[in-house]
Amino acid sequence: MVVIRTEVHIAAPIGLCFQLARNLKVHAATVWERTRESAYSTGPVGLGERVTFEATHFFIRQKLVSVVTEYNEPYSFTDEMESGAFKRLRHTHEFEESGGGTIMRDTLAFQAPFGLLGRLAEKLVLRRYMTRFLEHRNNELKKIIERYET
Repeated sequence: MVVIRTEVHIAAPIGLCFQLARNLKVHAATVWERTRESAYSTGPVGLGERVTFEATHFFIRQKLVSVVTEYNEPYSFTDEMESGAFKRLRHTHEFEESGGGTIMRDTLAFQAPFGLLGRLAEKLVLRRYMTRFLEHRNNELKKIIERYET
């Protein structure tokens, strides 16, 4: 199992950060353009909501169904993969007021399928790839939120 943690400070109130982080239209605007990621829902996600995502990673069009399993507005929400390319994937989004703004933290835990081959892929490729993906998304989200706030 790989666990990735990221953190970014956003110069905006916690409520705004939380609302825009769970907005699927905003989500689509924050991911790598080359993945052509889309979600089959447009509104903000809430507890129990299932969302189907499609994206191209490693030249393969993939589908992932995720369900929001924990929700504590405006402090955190967690989504877990119900079906998709990983054996297991859990993504927790946390928000904390700090210095007139918000610290947004992500914890992504995942496990690749295929036993030993999957663990090798995690070590050689997936950890770095998923870290860069999250960092990019968080930095783009920060830009959108801070532009929205001004």
